[in-house]
Amino acid sequence: MINQSWFKVITIVLIVYVFTAGMLRPLNPGILEIDQQSAVAGSVWTANVQTYNTHLSTAESKAWLKLEDNSFIPAKSFIAKTDEKATLTFNIPSTLTGSKKVEGATLIISNDQDGSFIRPSSVVIRSDSAQSTNTQNWSTSEISGLKQAHVKGFPFRLILEETIRNIFYHVPLWFGMVMLYLFAVFFAIRFLFKQKEEDILKSYSLNSVGFLFGILGLLTGSVWAKNTWGTYWTGDIKLNMTAIAMLIYAAYFILWRSFKDDIVRNRIGAVYSIFAMCTLIPLIFVIPRLYDSLHPGNGGNPALGGEDLDNTMRTVFYPAVIGFTLLGLWLSNLLYRIKKIDSHLNG
Repeated sequence: MINQSWFKVITIVLIVYVFTAGMLRPLNPGILEIDQQSAVAGSVWTANVQTYNTHLSTAESKAWLKLEDNSFIPAKSFIAKTDEKATLTFNIPSTLTGSKKVEGATLIISNDQDGSFIRPSSVVIRSDSAQSTNTQNWSTSEISGLKQAHVKGFPFRLILEETIRNIFYHVPLWFGMVMLYLFAVFFAIRFLFKQKEEDILKSYSLNSVGFLFGILGLLTGSVWAKNTWGTYWTGDIKLNMTAIAMLIYAAYFILWRSFKDDIVRNRIGAVYSIFAMCTLIPLIFVIPRLYDSLHPGNGGNPALGGEDLDNTMRTVFYPAVIGFTLLGLWLSNLLYRIKKIDSHLNG
């Protein structure tokens, strides 16, 4: 099947699609910074806002502050300075809803060109006992005038920003790696039962490309970490366990070249391939979930859900998982054919 033309065409189409769609589709508008993040009830609150991928200067924008109970106030003024900078002014009511003393408010900005975008807990409003002449009240009706964006892009997430695209490459590489290792175990087990050299050569080839995918996964993860955590590597449990798993697989290739007797090498290589996969599962999928971790998907930190992977991202993410897996199988098959030729020439 792997040698068929349609298999190669599908693989190439998927990989090209993933890189094209994953890099060219823009992010949704978002709010990067707000220079004033606290306000006093009954006062006038003015803040300079830095947005991302917006057109504030060419589109008439409106803004609101919304509390948790959905009550809100509109902006007194919205002055766009550039496409991505604006100054907002709000008359904060003298009291908070529900007799609260402190409450976080969400900033909402909307216009015809960018649609509507928010930043939760943009400003912390605290109640003040001082007298105020402000007669502004919180509105309890629904906000009117919210616009929809003409083109829906990938979700904007604070801190992540453009690095959210890494999910199309970093995660599918790991998916592909695990699938290749599983296939390697299958052929290793079959070799132990049937003692066919082609099975152990397939297992070796799959492990080789799987290891390559693992290294690429570490590199893409390190680049992402530098942009989000500020460093290429931390003492995070997920990173450390992954590094140990990669070292175990690195030992597989050292072991493979340590025996001159092909029969001994093949048998020990098959057994070690099974052992390495058995250690990979707890190291990557079990142990990190038992501890707090910065890495999404561990220690109660969700991954691949909600805004991290919405419908727009799934249209690229799922093809990426399939595409990288097929690419891994294709490369493994090429390596297997090379190893088989070497085996015949040396045999």
